[in-house]
Amino acid sequence: MIKLSAIQLSSSPNVQDNLATIERLMSQLPFAEQHIVVLPECCLFFGGTDRAQLDLAKQDATTNELKTGLSKLAKQYNVTLVAGSIPQYIEQQDKFYNTCCVFSGSGELLTQYHKMHLFDVDVNDSEKQYRESRYTEKGTSAITKTLDSLTLGLSICYDLRFPELYRHLTTLGAQVITVPAAFTKVTGKAHWLPLLQARAIENQVYIVAAGQYGVHDNGRETWGQSVIINPWGEVLSEITQGVGTISADFDLDTLQSVRQAIPVAQHNQFITKIKTL
Repeated sequence: MIKLSAIQLSSSPNVQDNLATIERLMSQLPFAEQHIVVLPECCLFFGGTDRAQLDLAKQDATTNELKTGLSKLAKQYNVTLVAGSIPQYIEQQDKFYNTCCVFSGSGELLTQYHKMHLFDVDVNDSEKQYRESRYTEKGTSAITKTLDSLTLGLSICYDLRFPELYRHLTTLGAQVITVPAAFTKVTGKAHWLPLLQARAIENQVYIVAAGQYGVHDNGRETWGQSVIINPWGEVLSEITQGVGTISADFDLDTLQSVRQAIPVAQHNQFITKIKTL
């Protein structure tokens, strides 16, 4: 049986403190020979200014401390680590990608995904306005990764509002789709869980969503509510508040049973068959 886990964080702008918290929480996870662990968006730096995140991306382009720290944790606990997201510098544009990195149990970087949809909106909260595109460059490719026993699809936070991406990931073979996030408190309360359940139900996949939670150093408030949802839309495990971990089993028989009972992929008149990248 493959174990799926999500870690909920309340990350700060201190990389080493965040790495220490992740390590502590990973030590509390149940043992499994095959284990996929998902971290939230901006797992190693959150609660600072967007400009500070750009500065960190520039620094990391030389030091590579972010990927190195996450790689070590994946190897230390022998898990497939879907490492939320970190800023990856683009020198030509003086911007960064918001990048989700996937590491193997040996610490190898298996693949990475650049967030495609950027959160440029006005919200009735303490932040009032979000303009990710000021310092962040959007990605252009949907990414899946086939592991030994399943295929992962990758997404980040605001991507959740775009069902076309999730349908595309499923067409590429995804059986589990991960959602590292830092949903705002206002939008999270209203839409987070319904959107996650919809993406699980309509695509008949497992959803593993890991969120940031609480009031951060810059006053930004995030919703939390990390969840694992099965292909029928049932919440298997959930942590609503605070910092902590959740786990559930990936059951291929359940996934296949749901897809056989209601074969939406075969009935869908809009799907174009696409080979896995």
